[in-house]
Amino acid sequence: MRLPSKLWCSSGYFEAVDWAILDRYEIMRMRRWRQFGIFALLGLLLSWVVSCGTGPSNSGNNQTAGGKQEIEFWTMQLQPQFTDYFNQLIGKFETENPDIKVRWVDVPWTAMESKILTAVSAKTAPDVVNLNPGFASQLAARNAWLNLDEKIPAEVRQQYLPNIWKASTLNNQSFGIPWYLTTRVAIYNTDLLKQAGVSQPPTTYAELATVAKQIKDKTGKYAFFATVVPEDSGEVMESFVQMGVQLVDEQGKAAFNTPQGKAAFQYWVDLYKSGALPREVLTQGHRHAIDLYQQGETAILASGPEFLNTIAKNAPAVAQASASAPQITGDSGKKNVAVMNLVVPRDTQHPDAAVKFALYVTNNDNQLVFAKEANVLPSTVQALEDSYFKTLPTNATPVDKARSISAGQLKDAEVLVPAMKDVKQLQKTIYDNLQAAMLGEKTIDQAIADAETNWNQRRGA
Repeated sequence: MRLPSKLWCSSGYFEAVDWAILDRYEIMRMRRWRQFGIFALLGLLLSWVVSCGTGPSNSGNNQTAGGKQEIEFWTMQLQPQFTDYFNQLIGKFETENPDIKVRWVDVPWTAMESKILTAVSAKTAPDVVNLNPGFASQLAARNAWLNLDEKIPAEVRQQYLPNIWKASTLNNQSFGIPWYLTTRVAIYNTDLLKQAGVSQPPTTYAELATVAKQIKDKTGKYAFFATVVPEDSGEVMESFVQMGVQLVDEQGKAAFNTPQGKAAFQYWVDLYKSGALPREVLTQGHRHAIDLYQQGETAILASGPEFLNTIAKNAPAVAQASASAPQITGDSGKKNVAVMNLVVPRDTQHPDAAVKFALYVTNNDNQLVFAKEANVLPSTVQALEDSYFKTLPTNATPVDKARSISAGQLKDAEVLVPAMKDVKQLQKTIYDNLQAAMLGEKTIDQAIADAETNWNQRRGA
């Protein structure tokens, strides 16, 4: 998920800040984004170097000298941009809960995965951790997190956007509390579309294919870039879901060898073979998509609203021609969202205090303040109803307009790739075989059948 650059994680995105938090390819993507400045997801969404705060410890299992419960709270690279915000939030929480002391530790994006894996294995994990559903689900499958359905009443869970809460569930159990979000938008170059005779940006993948041919024929440039490098962005796999493909069934077996799945394979293979996609989609990651757009070589970039500021800094002429439109989707109408959440380790000695603090961080009031400060979206129903996300100011900036579009998509948004074990391997299996079909090494039927067989053998199905 790429998050707004302000968060070093700003979807997709958060994926743009869409930009789903994290699994390994999102962490790699976010690391590259830092070169542009600050989310996605949104963002992100997700991704999700030495800790910016004091080093992690097992303080979550300690009592302070005064007999208070001390809980440890880990975030991902939110210092120093949000140091004042969190100091004030923690101070207010401690005033309202004098029996609880909160120790805040900020961990770099690139270090979080290894640190939390080590801490969970050693039973020295903090009490509240900022992760994303994709990565958190890997440990949820190992029973590492507290079952929040046993700690949080249904009426409290219902305060969060239903589709977003669902993203942090596995086997019908809630392992995380949604925090901040992002949905990617389609940033497009109005000059390139005009040169190609395209009056409106595409809204569906079917329209995108038509526009891609028109732009290539009229300008010699490309409509967009979407990587199929297995370790990088999951955007193409997400497009399968948007086209109506079910990736896995309830038992975790491959469910994509269907007419819809074959149509999705065919779509990307046809685009590649027709020359409507750059050849580098096989070898270059999402960073190349950013480079091409800023160089004026592509007409559309899937990213988060905040990234418009980065374009303005790096490519002023392209920024001047840029506008935003809703995220491109398929027949399902689904939009991707990148989610950041809070989880509570099962081994915490202070589960009630930890859950209380996590709910405090993510309540309506605190989410609204943080969303405005970080240029992300909140995950609670009430906070999202604020006029900030619905009414454009008189002198609305391109980022303001994009944020309004991004917020308006949340009603149709969900984490398109569900939480599951070995999700990164699923992406690799699909992408490896999709590449083989693009290169003519396999037929569509053979490629999708091989992907199905490889996944099911790995799953022991």
